[in-house]
Amino acid sequence: MTDKIDHISRQKFMEELRRYQKGSVTRRHFLGVTGLGAASAVLGAAMPGLIPRPALAQGIGDRAILATWPNYHDVTNFDAFAAETGATVQVNVFGSNEEMLAKLQAGGSGWDVFVPTNYTITTYVEQDLIEPLDMSLLPNYDPASFDQRFAGPGTVDGKVYAVSKNWGTTGFAVNTNNTGGTTPATWKEFFERTQTDFSGRTMVHDYQLTTIGAALKAFGYSFNSVDPAELAKAEELLLATKPHLFAISSDYQPSMRSGDAWMTIAWTGDAKQMNRDMPEIVYVLGREGGELWSDFYAVPKGAPHREAGYALINFLLKPEVNVKEALFHGYPVADARVNALLPAEVLADPILYPAADLLSALEFGAAATLTDPNRAELMARFKSA
Repeated sequence: MTDKIDHISRQKFMEELRRYQKGSVTRRHFLGVTGLGAASAVLGAAMPGLIPRPALAQGIGDRAILATWPNYHDVTNFDAFAAETGATVQVNVFGSNEEMLAKLQAGGSGWDVFVPTNYTITTYVEQDLIEPLDMSLLPNYDPASFDQRFAGPGTVDGKVYAVSKNWGTTGFAVNTNNTGGTTPATWKEFFERTQTDFSGRTMVHDYQLTTIGAALKAFGYSFNSVDPAELAKAEELLLATKPHLFAISSDYQPSMRSGDAWMTIAWTGDAKQMNRDMPEIVYVLGREGGELWSDFYAVPKGAPHREAGYALINFLLKPEVNVKEALFHGYPVADARVNALLPAEVLADPILYPAADLLSALEFGAAATLTDPNRAELMARFKSA
């Protein structure tokens, strides 16, 4: 073992373990940083029983590779899936739909399942990057149980290409211990406070839809605008804000929890996870509006472990498994069977289920934003400034 691995501190080990448990880093990263990868290889050679066995009972192979978002799965469900099928789950974490699209366009992603957002699915279909799902392999999917407002985008031209995972909103999380008694309530205030008393303490997503969308909403424009004049105003605001940011990252929980960051653009579930552990961190939906979204499970063309991928989706759709997912990740689920298993206090949580006036101001992402060159170039300029 190297000196670096020999001397990893207990605190560093626990930090990396928590990141791995929340899906913020891959298994490969966790094993490499902690040194357990080398140890596993040595022990595996000496004790073959430690190596995961092939899924002989179901004939699905020994692994399923999942591309997903940070903090998005209860890893105990992956352990249960491996115990039931013999196939381990390998997780690749991404911070934006643009990254996912670019990876699939480049070919050879190696993924068996990935988690796209509603507005991207038509693009994947048009570019022939995902397959229509073989619903006979997903007996746990009951379309009648799903709210079609959130599940509907998975069907394109009468074919089901993706099945609903969960849904949520995009707002911002604030540590109220640092607000001086006045918590921002709008996107305009979010950017104003970032440039004043929150300077050096704010994070925004490494994701054009939400970061540019938030800047657009500060001016009262559509979250999905591709109007050049409106994008120019959003860019001006983002560039003025850039020197005051703590970081540009979609994995913001560690910095918020440590206190290095005080405010961040956030998704529902991340906000709920932080609020659950640190009640001083609250979630705000900007009064001007923002994003309402739904995420899905999909299978890319040429998935190398296709059978295992389908088996994983089917396993995660099982209501008694999905309820564990929901309780862990903190996002609302569109499946009525799962909602029937959730505690009443979860269904009444205002972070998960916002008031009607706040929800009505939100917009679903539009497909045009995924491939719009002006938004892509704006984000690139912002990140490099």
